Amino acid sequence: MEYSEATPSAGSPNSSNSSSPSPLTSSPTSPPVVISPCAACKILRRRCADKCVLAPYFPPTEPAKFAIAHRVFGASNIIKFLQELPESQRADAVSSMVYEAGARIRDPVYGCAGAICQLQKQVNELQAQLAKAQAEVVNLQVQQANLVGALLCMEVAQSPQPNPEQPIVDDTFFDSPQSYHSDPNFMEDSLWEPLWT
Repeated sequence: MEYSEATPSAGSPNSSNSSSPSPLTSSPTSPPVVISPCAACKILRRRCADKCVLAPYFPPTEPAKFAIAHRVFGASNIIKFLQELPESQRADAVSSMVYEAGARIRDPVYGCAGAICQLQKQVNELQAQLAKAQAEVVNLQVQQANLVGALLCMEVAQSPQPNPEQPIVDDTFFDSPQSYHSDPNFMEDSLWEPLWT
C-alpha cells in the first residue's frame, strides 16, 4: 500500500503532465528558425523556416522583387502557386510573376498585353522597313545588270566586224618586188630590153 502511494499511477493527471514536455522538445515536425529571414518573410513579418518555399526565390538582398509580386498577386497566391509547381519550374514562375506584376503596376489597364502589343507593333514596322530595303536592293541589282548589258552592247557595236561575203586579201603580197605578175606591162618591157649596153 505504501508502494502504490509513493509511485504515481499511470492514469493520474500528474503523470501525463510530467511526461508531456519530453515529446514536444524532440518533435521533428517543428522546423528550425533561420537566422537571416528571406525578403518575403521580412516583409510579411514572420519567422522564416528552414524549408520556406519563398526563401530560394526571394533572397534578403532583393526585397523589391517580392514587394512588387506581393502587391499584385498576394503572398498566399504566390505560395500556393509555387507549391503546385515542381521545383525545376519555380524559378521561371517567380521571374514571370515579377515581370507581370511590374507590367501591371506600370500599365494597370493592359499590363503585359499592352507591352506585347507595343512590341508587336515595333516588329511589324521593322519588318515593313526590311521588306522596303530588300526591294530597293533588288531594284538596284536590276539597274546594275541593265547598265552592264548596255555597255556590252555599245562595245560590240563600236568594234569593226569583218564582212563574210568579201574574202580577206593580204596587201603586203602585192607590194613585194616578187609580185611582178601583177603588172601586165612587165613582161613586154623586159623582153624588148637589150641584154647588153
